[in-house]
Amino acid sequence: MTFAWKSFGAAREVPGSCHLIEYGDRRVLIDCGIFQGRGSQKRNEPPFPFDPASIDCVVVTHAHLDHIGRLPLLVKEGFKGPIVSTRATYELARLSLADSVSIMGADARRENRRRRDRGEAMTATPLFDEQDMFETLELWDANLRYEKTRTLAPGIELTTFDAGHILGSCQLLFELSGAGDSMRVAVSGDIGDDGRPLACDPAQAPRADLAVVESTYGDRDHRSLTESIAELEEVIRETFQRGGNVVIPTFALERAQELLFILHDAWKSGRIPKRSRVFLDSPMATNATGIYRRHLQLLNDEARAQFGEGCDPFSFKALEYTRTTHESARINAIDSGAVILAGSGMATGGRVLDHLRHNLGRPESSVVFVGFQAEGTTGRQIVDGTDSVRIHGVPIRPRASVHTIGGFSAHAGQSKLIEWVQQTGASKAYLVHGEEWAMKSLAAKLEELEMKVEMPAAYKKP
Repeated sequence: MTFAWKSFGAAREVPGSCHLIEYGDRRVLIDCGIFQGRGSQKRNEPPFPFDPASIDCVVVTHAHLDHIGRLPLLVKEGFKGPIVSTRATYELARLSLADSVSIMGADARRENRRRRDRGEAMTATPLFDEQDMFETLELWDANLRYEKTRTLAPGIELTTFDAGHILGSCQLLFELSGAGDSMRVAVSGDIGDDGRPLACDPAQAPRADLAVVESTYGDRDHRSLTESIAELEEVIRETFQRGGNVVIPTFALERAQELLFILHDAWKSGRIPKRSRVFLDSPMATNATGIYRRHLQLLNDEARAQFGEGCDPFSFKALEYTRTTHESARINAIDSGAVILAGSGMATGGRVLDHLRHNLGRPESSVVFVGFQAEGTTGRQIVDGTDSVRIHGVPIRPRASVHTIGGFSAHAGQSKLIEWVQQTGASKAYLVHGEEWAMKSLAAKLEELEMKVEMPAAYKKP
């Protein structure tokens, strides 16, 4: 039977993961994420480059929006299910999608007010609404288990393995068979690194004929986590001495929880001042933290032991959770001594923009990026040293100290990615989910190992 791999997003770029396996007349979609950065609005809009109604099943690797953010649009455009994932992924995805509905609705109302003021028709609409989200959740089957095999369709079996990226994240092994043919395809999803504060180390890659691997950091390895933690603690101490605050644009899933775990230890041990005030200013991150508490069995041994000893790293004296917009606004009355964790992680929206508006122009303060910043995002502009950035329509000259600490990344570096591909035993690799220059660097390393490497280009809209 014929096999084809088609990428519709995260093809020579990072956001918008959406890949299709065609085997005979069966079609399995892997993720359906949202695009971010410059030009993303048009790319997110329908139609899809394929017929959603023709898809037999969607497999979700994990709950980050660049992997799930267009699932309700897929359903709206005709997909009938099922959507399969682990239970933890479902719970986190439900949270993320509800947050997206709220944000997109608010954005559409804001744009319509602008159009009304300009005397234009108020035609802005969100990609999908609450009803589309509910219909998506009704199609969801959250019964995938690590190292258990599931039949998705005749001739297509799926086995999942812990990816060590975020709670519930999966590597995938597709075993395809029919008409006397068979093929094993290993898909990395987003692979984490070893020795993370909360996540287990990634499971060994399954044996396969074809390896499909992410390449977000295909060009380099990260600094060690120990060095990265020490740098963050130093930034906090120095910023407080200058009389400023530390703003950390934070992804609500995994990164926020890891940082709370790390800051709890630093505060308890006195490596950051006891007078520190730590704010988790993200209702979604706050709710996600509750999901982590419900799935302690998925954390590594060290993290589980801390909870088992009666200690709760997600609750300590210096930490305040802020849910309401009023509580969030009050943080900006604090001039010094605050560590503010707020979304979004690439500063594309959310409450972190308010905190950047109050602190980015202050030389006393610091902004710390602890994750990948995609091209075209506000975070990327700041990291690249822009002279001016617009936040809520207001130009701001960055004067705060800006730091990028790569060791907190939930993505594996180049060496780990190469190791994963080698573990599969595959003779051929497809590279996805990486900017082209990072892919080329990883491709060169794999080709030195006498592997055949392809970098699929994105199939375009009709």
